[in-house]
Amino acid sequence: MGTFKKGILGGFRGKVGSVVGARWRGKYVMRSVPEIDENRTPTEDQRKARERFGLVARFLNPMKPIVGKYFGQKQRDKSPFNLATSYHIKEAVLEVGEDFIMDYPKVLISKGDLSGLQSPTLTATVANVLQLDYTDNSGQGFAKADDQLLVVLFVADLGEYQLFTPAGTREETTINLPLSQYWSGLVINAWATFVNAEGTRAATSTYLGAVTAL
Repeated sequence: MGTFKKGILGGFRGKVGSVVGARWRGKYVMRSVPEIDENRTPTEDQRKARERFGLVARFLNPMKPIVGKYFGQKQRDKSPFNLATSYHIKEAVLEVGEDFIMDYPKVLISKGDLSGLQSPTLTATVANVLQLDYTDNSGQGFAKADDQLLVVLFVADLGEYQLFTPAGTREETTINLPLSQYWSGLVINAWATFVNAEGTRAATSTYLGAVTAL
């Protein structure tokens, strides 16, 4: 692997012919494209790493409008979505026998220093609706009454999501979340967070639990 400042190509990223350009620790680097042995069987550790990554990627991609914007601050070349992917691979995947599953209570849809939801409860009150109640904690830290409430609902049996961006504001305290009719009788996992009105600051999200829709 070689480093360079300007070179004949200048700094670049990605594959160009037989070389790959990237930025590493603030420097542009080049390396040759590795040869791939298509007949080589991956080791058990490699198989597990690929399966964990694939599971997390499939799980997070539908939530990218939230996770890709509000999962902390960009670190060097790592975007918020990159940071979210790394976190979930390390902290939010369970190995069950030969399989891997998401550990829903450890899933985060955002990270930040804004005050999150206080005393939230999620209930199925009537058909095709979930009710979210929480305490207005405006004035706590950076929290303001007009902070936007973001909610993600996920039905594992269907692999389907509903994103509410926003669902309401911090001062409202009671929010009704309409559901698709065919979600009736299915278990819904839910997460919620707050972001400020400018979209520049986020809370660390809260897992609201699993609720069966009426």
